[in-house]
Amino acid sequence: MNLANKITTVRVLLIPVFAVLLLQGSPPAGPLWATGCFLLASSTDKLDGVVARKYNMITTFGKFLDPLADKLLLTSAILCLTHLRLCSPYIGIVILSRELIVTSFRIVAMGKNVVLAADGWGKAKTFVQNLSVALVLGGMVFEPLARPGQWSLWLAAALTVYSGWHYLYANWSCIGDDW
Repeated sequence: MNLANKITTVRVLLIPVFAVLLLQGSPPAGPLWATGCFLLASSTDKLDGVVARKYNMITTFGKFLDPLADKLLLTSAILCLTHLRLCSPYIGIVILSRELIVTSFRIVAMGKNVVLAADGWGKAKTFVQNLSVALVLGGMVFEPLARPGQWSLWLAAALTVYSGWHYLYANWSCIGDDW
């Protein structure tokens, strides 16, 4: 396993740490540590990509694991925030449905030996989703961030729908009649 894939693996391993800190940690320390853990995990997304490109470590495994790690981190965060009533269930349903649909689409493509990497809209979506989650988490400790966090979740949901539609539309021909 190369360095870029190890960085991505660290992101996956931080997910249960984040969830436990958020759900079991006592305020304000628990949410504060959970926010830090989430920021660290989400920052590895950029880092693993930079390392992979700079040192020619791009692999099929990395192309699959990186977006999967993003989805696992985001799904965990959205489920935790929804459980804590800090995220509307409607937003959670939209975001989780999109991730399930796109992941299913990627699995079908992989069955045809086609690896579909994230596109620009998907990367923008991931950034806005992570920023929104970070703002909501930060709002648990620093109240002025709470309202911007809530509004940004709605923006993230809208971008999630558009990026999902765009991804499916742009890659539909890769799977043909198998969908």
